[in-house]
Amino acid sequence: MDLFEYQGKQYFARFDIPVSKGGVADTDDEAVAQAEAAGYPVVVKAQVKVGGRGKAGGVKLAENADEVRFHAGNILGLDIKGHIVRRLWIENSSDIAKEYYASFTLDRPNKVHLGMLSKEGGVEIEEVAVTNPDAIARISIDPTVGLDLQTATDWVERADLDLEARDQAAALLVKLYRCYTEGDCDLAEINPLILTTDGRVHALDAKVTLDDNASFRHPEWEAFAWGETEDPREQMAKERGLNYIGLDGTVGIIANGAGLAMSTLDVVNQVGGTAANFLDIGGGANADVMAAALEVINTDPKVKAIFVNIFGGITKVDDVANGVLEALKRVEISSPIVLRLDGTNAAEGRAILQPHLSDRLIAEPTMLDAARRAVTLAGN
Repeated sequence: MDLFEYQGKQYFARFDIPVSKGGVADTDDEAVAQAEAAGYPVVVKAQVKVGGRGKAGGVKLAENADEVRFHAGNILGLDIKGHIVRRLWIENSSDIAKEYYASFTLDRPNKVHLGMLSKEGGVEIEEVAVTNPDAIARISIDPTVGLDLQTATDWVERADLDLEARDQAAALLVKLYRCYTEGDCDLAEINPLILTTDGRVHALDAKVTLDDNASFRHPEWEAFAWGETEDPREQMAKERGLNYIGLDGTVGIIANGAGLAMSTLDVVNQVGGTAANFLDIGGGANADVMAAALEVINTDPKVKAIFVNIFGGITKVDDVANGVLEALKRVEISSPIVLRLDGTNAAEGRAILQPHLSDRLIAEPTMLDAARRAVTLAGN
């Protein structure tokens, strides 16, 4: 679960991480009230789960109530990369001396937590990694050991943060690590982490992703549900136990296994098409699963062709074929389906499908052939 900036700051505050004083507003009147409480000058900030707010006009400085009201009226309802602004965060403006970057996430291949710290904040960390990789000080943290103040101090020195910021930054990083681990985050990022002109270090922004698998430990997370505009396709898939992510293309994708699903997206793109979704049905390709997958994809009006890419390992291809045929009896599909079935009992599965093939149900021998056919049928 990705949090809005204001929610991330509220989460940080639980772990005593200093953030700017402010409050949320859904109207221009509420924005003025929050500005009065925070103290002028203030920054009026659009709350959307996407970057580039400032360039899109979603972050504005205000010196008084009239300016707050003007900016709030302009930002509310603003479309920022497809995200409509429905809530604002109004915070006391900070006089910035220096901007840094700090984050914790999981280094899955090495089974450790990864910390990244840079004296070059305020820009995308990916940009820093490309233009000046030496500016990022990384640290690997054994989850059984954790991060203590001395290690954080050494890390801050290695990152070459300004001398007047180091002690506060080290203490803040220990708190951020606690937030990341005890708060069950997949990502806890501050960009920028600032040093103010009067010598204070605090989080000017907050990017927090919570680990959904830990939600059973956090009933309080339900309060973060505001503003969730979940894709209705994704909501339907979730209700049916499917691993689905909606995209904007015209070729619907069904595959068994995340790796194969990703490869399917790649090959569709390679032959000039665009994927409408990522959908991994895992090891289950029976009629119930297939019907649910086809039903979800069928609700997407952009889908002009469906590419079913199954490689049978434990899952037998003849079972998949029977599952597809049974699913088609249950769901009325509006788009042609292209099948690529390979693996265990592939010959048997293809034989089962053969009498049912038509211009609406097509089998191809390879993933590349199937992708080309699906892309052609989709009109790409």
